[in-house]
Amino acid sequence: MSINTTISEDMIRSRLSRLYRSYGYLPYKVNKFEEYDLYAQYKNFLACKQILTFSDTDGRLMALKPDVTLSVIKSASDRCPVHKVFYNENVYRVPEDGDGFSEIPQTGLECIGEIGLYESAEVIMLAAKSLESIGPSYVLNLSHIGVVSGILNQAGIRQEDQSEFFAVLGAKNGPALTDLCRRFDMGPQAVSNLTALTELYGPTEDVLSRLSELSLPEESRRAVEELKELDVLLKAFGPARIHLDFSVVDDIEYYNGIVFAGFIEGLSSSVLSGGKYDRLVSRMNRSGGAVGFAVYFNTLESLWSTEKEYDFDIVLVCPSESDLPFAIREASRCIEAGETVRVQRSEPKGFTFRTKYYVRNGAVES
Repeated sequence: MSINTTISEDMIRSRLSRLYRSYGYLPYKVNKFEEYDLYAQYKNFLACKQILTFSDTDGRLMALKPDVTLSVIKSASDRCPVHKVFYNENVYRVPEDGDGFSEIPQTGLECIGEIGLYESAEVIMLAAKSLESIGPSYVLNLSHIGVVSGILNQAGIRQEDQSEFFAVLGAKNGPALTDLCRRFDMGPQAVSNLTALTELYGPTEDVLSRLSELSLPEESRRAVEELKELDVLLKAFGPARIHLDFSVVDDIEYYNGIVFAGFIEGLSSSVLSGGKYDRLVSRMNRSGGAVGFAVYFNTLESLWSTEKEYDFDIVLVCPSESDLPFAIREASRCIEAGETVRVQRSEPKGFTFRTKYYVRNGAVES
């Protein structure tokens, strides 16, 4: 009998690190804090506009990092055509539905520089594989901001007004979309196209086929063509649960082009989000573009069966010295899988644990 292990944060971080390393991404480590000016200068690109600050011993105003991407772009070298890194870091933000700052653990991946179709497809594929590493019942919803913005631009909707439309599309609110189109006096073709986008959802091949039936403006068709080209490369990577969903819009001030969000069965909120963010790279006076994503471990907390209501996960009771080599190997296997294990010669007392096993005659018994 072999011991069954359960998923934990450490296990997922280990799996993701191995996954990213296997595709040539290097680990990146940042300081817990940066100079405040870095975040103040690019505040519009931050998910949380509130920043925790303090004065350093030399009088500089410092900030606990609310974001990792800015630091990655800042350190990226233009001498390397493509800068590929991943990180395991904590950021400090005020949650959208909460009060006060929270320490949010996340794992992220960034690809910066000469971003082409391959780099975009690779990052999307790694996002899907990241979700699969967390749980087999997942879906990665993919969109392209250009499909929607092309319709709005042709209809004469100003950039400063487009966020209203993206918000309504994000909520898949058909009646609100109708009211909004009426308020801006949009033509029937634009209204028809936007309404169709709220109803489109499903595997990439199916939705791309239905998109070809719409009378879209040139800018939108270019975005659809990019999605088709990405779909070819994604299929070459192998099967993945990727759906097209034009309600995935996120922050249009930050993202351009492709955007995506990942979901795990049993959780209502996305556990992964990402996309292209070329504007930020340009604003920071770096060449090229960027695409990346982050996995949010605070959203995943309810999945942990190792939410420490006990002192350790597994107790291995091994009364006989002759069985100790077997017990050591079994404990090592569980530890490698991210479990905490205590080997004892007798019944444990005064501790809490999830599961207890006995090692007898070179075998594990429950």
